[in-house]
Amino acid sequence: MINVTKSFLPDKEEYIGYINQIWDSVHLTNNGPLLQRLEEELRRFTGIDNLYFCSNGTVVLEIALKALNITGEVITTPFSYCATSNVIIWNNCVPVFVDIDPDTFNINADLIEAAITPETRAILATHVYGNPCDVEKIEAIARRHNLKVIYDGAHGFGVTYKGRSLLSYGDISTCSLHATKIFHSVEGGLISTSHPELNHSLQLLRAFGHKGDEEYFYAGINGKNSEFHAAMGLCNLPHVPEIIRYRRQVFSWYDNNLDWEHLKKPLLAGQMEYNYAYYPVVLPSEDVLHQVQQGLQAIGVGCRRYFHPSLNTLSFMPRHYSCPVSENIASRVVALPLFVGLEEQVVVRISSAINGIIRAAIL
Repeated sequence: MINVTKSFLPDKEEYIGYINQIWDSVHLTNNGPLLQRLEEELRRFTGIDNLYFCSNGTVVLEIALKALNITGEVITTPFSYCATSNVIIWNNCVPVFVDIDPDTFNINADLIEAAITPETRAILATHVYGNPCDVEKIEAIARRHNLKVIYDGAHGFGVTYKGRSLLSYGDISTCSLHATKIFHSVEGGLISTSHPELNHSLQLLRAFGHKGDEEYFYAGINGKNSEFHAAMGLCNLPHVPEIIRYRRQVFSWYDNNLDWEHLKKPLLAGQMEYNYAYYPVVLPSEDVLHQVQQGLQAIGVGCRRYFHPSLNTLSFMPRHYSCPVSENIASRVVALPLFVGLEEQVVVRISSAINGIIRAAIL
């Protein structure tokens, strides 16, 4: 079975070398030497000084909301993974959904201002598939209305926009380092801020809010990560450029073999160096999507409805919002297999199968 993703794994002996260091030091977690080293290397890689390695991509969103003291309403996107909206609810805030741009699939910045109320405190937007939001427009809106901006950059590692890491935008940015991501530490997350004065808070909030045995500052959370996860990160980080190069090649194979008369994909931002995080295609209808799923399954290929459903339609949301563009895209989008080692002949076979299914369905 060809899955949608396949985790990149480094040389086993290199990883074991780090494991031996952990065995020798018996320092397994709690801000160990490998974690500190990985943080420094990540700061160099991204060019972001105020950056911390945490346990996963969800807890860093929770920390971001706490660090900025967000209450009340948070404007967000319905086209994202559920973690984006779940953390808003978990922090006793109210998600206010704003529809997405039909071309980029990111939150439609032109609709944000109309959703602001006296209770609005922040904008939490996702760089969908690693494609930058309209950060300039969102920043201008936030300044006019004294709002905080948090970016869910779960897919954004390795992306630069206008010469800067995508994770350097907003008051706080977060990133997932889950095993399926471009760069992973098996499980992990990053949090970064453009405000040095938040450094102390981020450090404390990820470690129960205390320093040493007697200094307690916040009601923090356990957002720490282990030496074992840091070791995987240290092994994988040097491979990020080659991983992105390979994924770019797979992108070109799909681009050249899929029939674009009846397909659509997101419009990527300009002035960007992309990481080729996912290969999503929007099919003509949800019925065709189901046919494609079944057809690919029959030849041993998986695909994922990513993102589905549109988050504004989830039953447990405290308020109902109509987001027709997001609901439409979510009903028709699938992510196709994309990983290092995926061969061109397989991409051609996948593309041919999709083209044939669509032609049969349309005719």
